[in-house]
This record gives sequence, structure tokens and C-alpha cells, in this order.
Amino acid sequence: MKMTAQALRQKVGQFFFPAVFINDTEENIQETERLIKEHNIGGLTFFHSRASAATNYESKKKVVFNDDSYQKIKDLIVRYQKAASTPLLISIDAEWGLAMRIEKTPQYPYAITLGALPSTKSDLVFEVGKQIGLDLKAAGIQYNLSPLADINNNPNNPVIGYRSFGENKEKVANFALEYLKGMSEAGVLGCLKHFPGHGNTNVDSHLGLPVLNETLEELMENELYPFIKGIENNVDSIMIGHLAVPSLNDGKDTSATLSKAVIQDLLRDKLGYDGLVISDALNMHSVSKLYETKGHLEWEAFNAGNDVLCFAENVKEGIEEILKNASPERIEESFNRIMKAKEKAGILSANNFTSGELNFKKTSELNLQIAENAITKIIDNSNLELAIEAQKNNKLAKLSLYKNTDNTFFSTLNSKLTSPEFAFENPEVSNISLISKELENFETIIISLFVPKAKPMNNFEIDDQVLDSLSNLLQTKKCIVYVFGNPYVLPIIPNLKRAFGLIQVYQDFEEFQKTAGIQFLENIPGNGILPVNIDIQ
Repeated sequence: MKMTAQALRQKVGQFFFPAVFINDTEENIQETERLIKEHNIGGLTFFHSRASAATNYESKKKVVFNDDSYQKIKDLIVRYQKAASTPLLISIDAEWGLAMRIEKTPQYPYAITLGALPSTKSDLVFEVGKQIGLDLKAAGIQYNLSPLADINNNPNNPVIGYRSFGENKEKVANFALEYLKGMSEAGVLGCLKHFPGHGNTNVDSHLGLPVLNETLEELMENELYPFIKGIENNVDSIMIGHLAVPSLNDGKDTSATLSKAVIQDLLRDKLGYDGLVISDALNMHSVSKLYETKGHLEWEAFNAGNDVLCFAENVKEGIEEILKNASPERIEESFNRIMKAKEKAGILSANNFTSGELNFKKTSELNLQIAENAITKIIDNSNLELAIEAQKNNKLAKLSLYKNTDNTFFSTLNSKLTSPEFAFENPEVSNISLISKELENFETIIISLFVPKAKPMNNFEIDDQVLDSLSNLLQTKKCIVYVFGNPYVLPIIPNLKRAFGLIQVYQDFEEFQKTAGIQFLENIPGNGILPVNIDIQ
């Protein structure tokens, strides 16, 4: 029986997942409702606001914070589902929880922090996946575009870094699977990204096209390992990265998202994957500027083997191009994969798309357990005895960088180790050279560095004067340094290996600050393991 043109068009609409924004105007919202009704689109991908969507990070648009974003997304999802004749698969990037996109929602540690857990504690990664899944369900979201299966083996990576479980392929594979299993238990679909591996790149694919120079053999040995493990465990979906792999494309710099050789030959045929394949956001500059004609990019992405076109900006034109060029068999294949995913997410039979409430208490308990097992002691020379001795002689001081002295870490230490406290918050309100002068009278200094940014650009936004002062203190004082932030910050601190104590804490959450303080006061050994190789200067 031949399918009618209208039925075929309805099926093609399912491949499109345009971006929607929580803090959008009523006009934008009605435009999305029109897209849903007119084109029978398959799903939506939520972002916070137009200013914060991936490719706009580098623009200076102000991201406006909105305390009721969570309620807004819930209301919008209800509204969008009402407009849909085929239930929508609602997706979001929630790598470390809804908090990645929505303020005032539970936040879990970054993947790099989880990567510091001993392998014996992988159950905590499962719990993170499960809790994130439950949070998403409470909002009405069934599809989390995470976790990363990227192996971060390039410290200069501007976009992966803290979002990867680390640089050990077995651990990355194992922890990614645990996270996926946890989500699956909560009834939420997951996604391994960014195939064939975005870890060893030094270009941000939101802005340009990274090139991977490895051969297929090298990729099979390292980058592809976590994806192969995911395929063996029937992962729900795999996202294709915007990165070029010339060795797979006759030497050409074609983005993997648009490459039959990567998706069809390698992922489908060689690795035997028959699940859902989703493109990375099609608005990203590495691909969005390639084609003049609207709809051409969407067709090329579909033709290369993607089932879901994420952040597609030209829905109407894209549908026309696919209808004009694709075989009915290929349309049927992708349609069936999307329907199978919707079936698994339980949305085809249910009218109630939200379930449960956000559980901040559970999140906090879990974060505390992770802190107890992830904090990593890199240099440890009886720090407690040193501090107690200095306190007796009034030679102990505390210095907080980028947070005021009223922080949980200091208040935890103060139950037993009171001392004068100093803080550098930012160059506008603090003078680091004045502080350094005041510290001259002390011998032992407990320094807490709250790293301002998670991404490495501009030295993680640490001011040069702060690095100079740190370098000077490390050479002239007995410094015990606690780093609350991305461990890749460690190599940029001069003379850090002269520290008497160096403890990597990863997150600045209350639970992590408190645990760091307790571990110091009670001389508890740290269980954490650095998830990446780092040369300390």
C-alpha cells in the first residue's frame, strides 16, 4: 500500500526538534504552537533564553535570571503538548541536572567531579542519573541529552573539560553507563555524545569546526571505546558531534553531523548501532553557515543518517527538502526509531506528562556523599598539625579568593581553628596587594580558591594580580590550598608544587565546602582520585 503524501509529510515532521526558550515572548510561544500544529514536529529542545543558547555564549547579550523559570517550563510544556496531535518528546541538556538550564532547581556535581570518585563508588553516579531523571520527569521532560562519552585527553579543550568524566576510557565508559542506567530507572531517555569523540579538540564547535586527526584504528582504541560500550548496552540515542574526522572522509574536513561515512558506515554498519541518532544543534556555527538555501542543511543532516534534527531552524523548508530527496524506506526507518523512543518514554499512551516533585533534600544528601568520596588530596603534609601549631603562635591566617570570608568552608574550620580572615572578592571591591601586605605577619595560610569560571578561557577569569600574589605566598609562606573548581586550573598557578597542602575540591556547593572543612579538622584521608593528568608547576 502506497503511503499518501500527507501521511509521509506527517512522518517527516517527527524528525524535527526545534529549540524553544523558557523565557520567550508570547509571540515566540505562539510561533512554536503553530510549528507543532502545522508540521507535526516530533519534539522540542529547551534552553533557558535566547541569550544563553549555545552559539550566543560569546555574544555580550545579557542572560536575565528569572526566579520562576521552573514553573514557566512546566506550564509551557503543558501548553505545547496540548497543541500536538502526536505527543512531543521534550528534551533538554541536563548534564548536571535541570540547573544547567533552569535556575533554582537541583544541581548535581559536574562529570569531572564524578570522575574523581573511586571506581568502587560508581553507584553514586547511578544515583545522580536517577535523581536527574526524576527531576526531569517532574518538569514534564522525557529526554536528557547527556551524558558525555567524550574522553577529555586535551587540557586545552575549551568546551568539554569539566563536562567529561575524565581521561580514562574505561572509567568514562563505566560512569556514562551508570548515569544512563540511573536515568533509565527513572523512565527518562539518555544520549551519549559527541560521537565519534570531542575530547581531543581545541576548538569550540559552537563557534568553529574542530578537526580530529586520528586514524580509525586510533579512534577504535580510545575515543570510540565508551560509545562501543554504550552500543553493547543498548543506549537510547547517540548524538553526533560537529567535528571533522578527515581519516573517515577521504581526507575531507566534513562535519561528522553531515557525514555518511561517520554515521552510516562507521556507527550503523561497522559498530552495529540501530538506535536513535540525533544531530548536535544545527544552529552551531560550524555547520549553520554552510548552506545558502534554507532546508538544505536539514536535508544533508538527514541524508547523512541523523534521525532527529536538533535545533533545526528551517522546519518547513527542511521537510520539503527531505520529502523531495529521501526514499520512503529511509523515512520509515527514522520514523520507527523515533516512535520506539516515544513508546519507551511512555508518552504515547499517557496524557499526564509530569510526575513527582523536585526533591532538594535528596539532592543535598547525594551531593554530600559525593563530596565525601571525591575530594582529592594532592599534597598532604600533616596540614592539621601545621595549622594548630600556627594558631597557637597567632601565626595562622585564612584567605578566601573570589568569595567573602562568610563562606561555609571557613565557618566549618572556625569550630576549632579560628584565625584572622581575609578575602579578595573581585578587583572592584578588593585590593590584593593590600591583602598580601597584611599577610606578611603570618606564617601559615589556609587559602580557599573559589575558581570564578568552569571554562578555561582567560585563565578561568582569575586576575593576573591574584596569580602573582598566590605565587608569592606559595614561595614565602606555608600555604594549604583548597581549590573549589575545575582541576584544570591547577597548572596555571605558579609555584603550586611548593604548597604544604593541596586539596582539590571540584565544586563550591555547601556540601563540598562543609566536607572539605570536616576532612581537614578530623584529618580524614581523601578517597578521590584526580580524573585527569595534570602537571603542577
